[in-house]
Amino acid sequence: MTNVVCVSGVDLLMDYLEGVLPDDVRLALDAHVSGCERCTAFVEAYRAAPAILRHATAAAMPQDLRVSLLAALRKRRTDRS
Repeated sequence: MTNVVCVSGVDLLMDYLEGVLPDDVRLALDAHVSGCERCTAFVEAYRAAPAILRHATAAAMPQDLRVSLLAALRKRRTDRS
């Protein structure tokens, strides 16, 4: 595969980011991405997405809930013994 265009690159994105593409395909995609500003931005955004989602959904557990949960788990563990 030597003729990568934006559309075919998007179809290969997951395999590309996971490093499981055959070398010839990865090299062709690398060459395309390095010369395509839009694809470079897309790949960077795609790589950043998991961290953005983790940060956006992170929530601190209230201390009273944490204490209560730990107490319940400890009780459950001792009840089984």
